[in-house]
Amino acid sequence: MTIRATNQPRARVIPLRPFPTPGPAPAREPLWRDLVGDVLRRERLSQERTLKDVADAARISMAYLSEVERGRKEASSEVLAAAARALGLSLADVLALAQGELIRLSGARSRSTRRHERPAGPLGTVRLAA
Repeated sequence: MTIRATNQPRARVIPLRPFPTPGPAPAREPLWRDLVGDVLRRERLSQERTLKDVADAARISMAYLSEVERGRKEASSEVLAAAARALGLSLADVLALAQGELIRLSGARSRSTRRHERPAGPLGTVRLAA
């Protein structure tokens, strides 16, 4: 076994990510899949329906619908439309509800970070259409 001398210089480690700065973490931008999943779950629960019932009506697996509701999976438009129909909604209804939630969350986020105001992007504000 070889013992290294203590007077040898040590390699400098460069972190891949910057060290976190102290203070509150910046607000995370809401993800579309989280918003849509929340809408689907809220609608299902308001109708007092089970995950199995809605998944069977939409002809998708219960596990997959659960993952979509939890924002773990980015569902295709076909899957979203099937889940919406199973809940008695149109795809446009689900997307409009998700858009309203995005506006609400973005408004709250922009009010809380008003002192770090950023100008709108090159195309102005983002508008979603269903």
